[in-house]
Amino acid sequence: MITLPADSRTLYLELLKRCLLGMIYEDPPAMAPPIGGFKTDLYVAKFRETGRDVPSQAHSMIGLRRMNNLHACIEQVLADNVPGDLIETGVWRGGATIFMRGVLKAYGVTDRTVWVADSFEGLPAPDIKAYPLDQRWVSSAGMIAVDIDTVRRNFDRYGLLDEQVQFLKGWFRDTLPTMPVKELAVLRLDGDLYESTWDALTHLYPKVSPGGFVLVDDYNHESCRQAIHDYRALHEIGAPLLDIDRIGVYWRKS
Repeated sequence: MITLPADSRTLYLELLKRCLLGMIYEDPPAMAPPIGGFKTDLYVAKFRETGRDVPSQAHSMIGLRRMNNLHACIEQVLADNVPGDLIETGVWRGGATIFMRGVLKAYGVTDRTVWVADSFEGLPAPDIKAYPLDQRWVSSAGMIAVDIDTVRRNFDRYGLLDEQVQFLKGWFRDTLPTMPVKELAVLRLDGDLYESTWDALTHLYPKVSPGGFVLVDDYNHESCRQAIHDYRALHEIGAPLLDIDRIGVYWRKS
């Protein structure tokens, strides 16, 4: 595979990010924070930069800062030759995983796979007896569902649907324990719930190579945040949690 020259690669990846986030065409939100106490249905650049609105058409809602963080982490593992694949658990319309594949293609990387893990049926019905902190998600079961065929088409729209993209359809508790991968370089968590976050860490964190990154999208939610703290305490993970944009955090496995 041909690797793009550095200048062309930078231009491509910056353009790809802004297309995935709907910033190029100022995609209006389906949902956004109020401005001055009033709801807005207009595109607001600062909301899209920090991932605080839900785009109506764009393929990612993680915002530019979290997308930039993902970009930096992937480039770091490539530069340091950290072994392993890339995965996101909870993909919505596929934007972050599409970007993962775009980075690999821009660098001419052919020996890593991007794993796209999602129920493709929306958020799960919470097991509040086992995970009481997921009580707040009871009314959200089935929300933000995007079917697998739509996500595949989104990859294809960017010319990035190929054999280096693998889909894991189903609830994390069912798909992740038998996921056929030995090493991960980048693990991106976007499951919102305590259970979803816990399942992803339990089954995937041991596969993260030293020097690999764990990115957490929903750290601002109590359920996700507590799952992160509980897992890190249980396994005595001392790597510092680094803030991205007051919503997401990340750490590098030592």
